[in-house]
Formats: sequence, structure tokens, C-alpha cells
Amino acid sequence: MRFTMKRILTGIAFVVCISSATFATTPDTDVLFQTSTINALLEGVYDGEVKCGELKHYGDFGIGTFQALDGEMIFVDGTIYQVKADGKVYNVADTVKTPFASVTFFDTDVSYTLQKTTNFQQLCTYLDTLIPTKNIFYAFKIEGTFSYLKTRSVPAQQKPYPVLTEVTKNQPVFEFQDIQGVIIGYRIPPFADKINVPGYHFHFLSSDKTVGGHLLEMETNKANIAIDYTHRFYLSLPEESAFYTTDLSTDKTKELEKAEK
Repeated sequence: MRFTMKRILTGIAFVVCISSATFATTPDTDVLFQTSTINALLEGVYDGEVKCGELKHYGDFGIGTFQALDGEMIFVDGTIYQVKADGKVYNVADTVKTPFASVTFFDTDVSYTLQKTTNFQQLCTYLDTLIPTKNIFYAFKIEGTFSYLKTRSVPAQQKPYPVLTEVTKNQPVFEFQDIQGVIIGYRIPPFADKINVPGYHFHFLSSDKTVGGHLLEMETNKANIAIDYTHRFYLSLPEESAFYTTDLSTDKTKELEKAEK
């Protein structure tokens, strides 16, 4: 596989690309491709450069958001869905841009069946027992019927953009009972904490593809869990003034926790 690149960060297997990346004709499926960083999103860098159609060159699975922070992205089985602030699911044109997204080609390495009553925190604890190391990236696809599920989305923002913690103070929240669907997302290793959300980050899409969002809480007594081990990471950074001029050197741990939960 060849990459077009300007810089390689050695030692932790990161490839950083300042301009748009190009995979070879047959892409490596064991790569997590990401555009921009979570710290940039926290600081209000909501203008995207990568089109959703381009994301499909790098994966068929993933999560993120859209231009101006317009809702939550669920990318599953090759189709990108948008959950807007009304909690409803919309189709997405290939021309729509994203300021932040992480995608991969999902290939199941191992699978398990969860058969006990489990909430969100218990699910994360259980998933930690299934993985061989906490030092690589993992993609998860969790399908089942959920006796309770809570999600959120966020409305599109206007310039000058507020920081993410201000947006999520008034986020729309949605609650569901006995709903079928799929939870998708990642476990990001702790060393990537300024680049992506460390630990578990999940979005939800109902089986009938009508509702979804960023997962806040859930409860189920049975679910099928598929895990994709992902050993390589490719980071594409924006070429625009807001990203260039934003201070990304400060610790955003507390802000990220507020925004995610």
C-alpha cells in the first residue's frame, strides 16, 4: 500500500497527511482513517474539507459529524446516515462535508454473544475483558434488542462557532424502550487522547433506520458483538485557517468528558 504523505510520526505507527490521502487500488482494510482531531472539534473547528463520498474510499464503517456540527454520523455497511437534532435519520449526499470522522473497513476478527443484563458502563467493562491489549484500535458492531436506550444529537451551528461544551449544554436527548438496532464505534487507546476520544465512543442506529444518535446509555440482556482489531492509523489534517490558528496544545480532558457524556 502506498500513501501520499508529507510527514510520518515514527514510534507509534501514525501516518499524518496534511492534504487528502490516497489509498492504492486495493485499500488496506486494517487502517483507521481519521479526518481532523477531537481537540480541534472541541475548540469549534466545525468546517469540513473531506466529502462523505471521499470517506467511502477509506472505509464502510465509522462515526463522526457533519459540516457546522450538523448532527451525528453513523456509517455502517457502506452507507452514511445523519441523525439530526430532531433525532431522525436522514440520507447523506456524497457532497456533504465532515469536520471530523473516523472510518475503517469493518472485518470481524472475533465475535461474542452477550447474554446477561448489561448497561452502558457494564458493557464497556465487559468489552475490556474481550480484547487482548489496550494499546491498539478496535472497531465494534453490537447488534441486539435494547430494553432501554438513550441518545443525543446536536443542531447545526452558526459562525462564530461556539466550543463543543457550549453546544452540548442544550443538546437534544432521546430515549427509547425495546428498540432493535446496532451500536457502532471504537475503543481508542489512551495515547491518542488529543486525537480521538480515548476509550469507548459509540453511536446507535435503529434497525428500521428511523432514529439514532450518539449513545449515552443503554440496557440489554442479549446482543451479538463483533470486533475488528485495527493496527494502523491514518490521520488527515485540515488545510484551512481555523485549524491552523487554533491552539491545540492545552489539556481538554475535562471538556471532552463533558461533551461526550
